[in-house]
Amino acid sequence: MAGTNSSKIGVLVMSYGTPVSMEDIEPYYTHIRRGNPPSPEQLAELTERYEAIVGGVFPLRENTDRQVQGLQEVLDRLAPGTYKCYQGLKHAKPFIEDGVEEMAADGIREAVGIVLAPHYSIMSVGSYIKRAKETAEAKGLKLASVEEYHLHPKLIAALADRVKTALKLFGEEVRPADVKVLFSAHSLPERILQMGDPYVKQLLATSEAVAEAAGVSDWQFTWQSAGRTHEPWLGPDILDTMQSLQTEGVKYILSAPIGFVSDHLEVLYDLDIEAKAFAKNLGIHFERIEMLNTDPFYMEALAESVMAARNGRD
Repeated sequence: MAGTNSSKIGVLVMSYGTPVSMEDIEPYYTHIRRGNPPSPEQLAELTERYEAIVGGVFPLRENTDRQVQGLQEVLDRLAPGTYKCYQGLKHAKPFIEDGVEEMAADGIREAVGIVLAPHYSIMSVGSYIKRAKETAEAKGLKLASVEEYHLHPKLIAALADRVKTALKLFGEEVRPADVKVLFSAHSLPERILQMGDPYVKQLLATSEAVAEAAGVSDWQFTWQSAGRTHEPWLGPDILDTMQSLQTEGVKYILSAPIGFVSDHLEVLYDLDIEAKAFAKNLGIHFERIEMLNTDPFYMEALAESVMAARNGRD
């Protein structure tokens, strides 16, 4: 077994992780809470959210599997026989450490880590890479990392195409210029600002590039899905932003959650259910762009980023 892949470059594809079933929600939530089990009320609320979007069936995990497979296929096309993809999740099995250990067990000596999140923060992508590097060092495995790819031309092109397509959802009688495009990403604790973290700057750079490529002039950036902790999180939240926009007379909003690359809870519930219902109450027509998922351009952006990181280390 070890000899089969020893000449290949491992690719550790990292992401947040989702439960694999309804029964898995409690251990998953406990892991997110650093070993502290959720209260019955917290568990009931999260379970209800998942029920609302998946109806007890869990297609969310399969989506990440398809992204890993899609990346493998593009790497095989661009550099046949060179790379082998593995998966490592932050809060579910296989954990990041499991992915690195699997590579080592397969005899891989050299690898590249990439996170399914284009924007770097020490609290998000940085924490994935730290865990991967610690395990890689313990296993004697060389690991290069892709820290961000937020301005990769193919990522921007894929997102701009989705914005242009989604603007048609408002109907022929609504001019694209009448639609406010709201770019968003997962909020993080405000203390990252004191740390000189590049997260906010990178998200604004992506928003600007996508707006320009899509020919959108009326856009704004906002936050979503903040954690429920005692410390302040980056804001304003998308619901507060929509409330303000309604008072300004905005009637059409296109949600473009560029901080996310897949369909999961923060998109399918926080936007499609919660934000959409809130918009309806405000008398606002609310639509959302399609997520990248296995978009060919996104897969190529990942593959090219992996190859660049590998070559950059040589």
